[in-house]
Amino acid sequence: MDIIKLSSRQEKIIELVKEHAPITSEQLANKLNVTRAALRPDLAILTMTGILEAKPKVGYIYSKKPSYSLIYDYIMNIKVKDIMSKPVMLDENTTVYDAIVYLFLNDVGTLFIENKGVLTGAVSRKDFLKIAIGSSDMHKIPVGIIMTRMPNIVFVEKEDAAYLAAQKIMEHEVDSLPVVERSYDESNNEILKIIGKVSKTNITRLFVKIGENK
Repeated sequence: MDIIKLSSRQEKIIELVKEHAPITSEQLANKLNVTRAALRPDLAILTMTGILEAKPKVGYIYSKKPSYSLIYDYIMNIKVKDIMSKPVMLDENTTVYDAIVYLFLNDVGTLFIENKGVLTGAVSRKDFLKIAIGSSDMHKIPVGIIMTRMPNIVFVEKEDAAYLAAQKIMEHEVDSLPVVERSYDESNNEILKIIGKVSKTNITRLFVKIGENK
């Protein structure tokens, strides 16, 4: 039987459910001092692998279903390319103000910055909030000033497991990850072309879909 490698937070969730079952996601979030949204990928993984059972209008309970390893195998075979969506991208010379407008028009949590399709950076709602609190003129400052630049961006590739993407999102506490395709220039320098994104929404939608078709 395959053994699932759980994160420390997933282990803590199991302990809390065993101790306080039935327990709601809101109660779990309060005990872990995180938001309910942050727990969704964890709870989706734990319920779809059969470790926890979600009872509507009641809460989560601990389950000992012997089939969870088979479900885990199925989940591990789902690739990033199967769930990724189109990234929202901007040029780094775009003003912070215009970037904020673009962010909300597209209803996303992260914008990816590119130069001729090559990933150069990322900027999130947190980044925008920090500069909005300050006294800077958002109409003049380019988004390239506040973005996180490569190589400090966590990413995935299309053949990676969707489960790996979920783990990276949780471990690095980000809203979404860019999906990249590697290539090399004439000097053998690595080039990362952005071809998609995987967000918390993509992950949650995946497990809801699996649950609906079980």
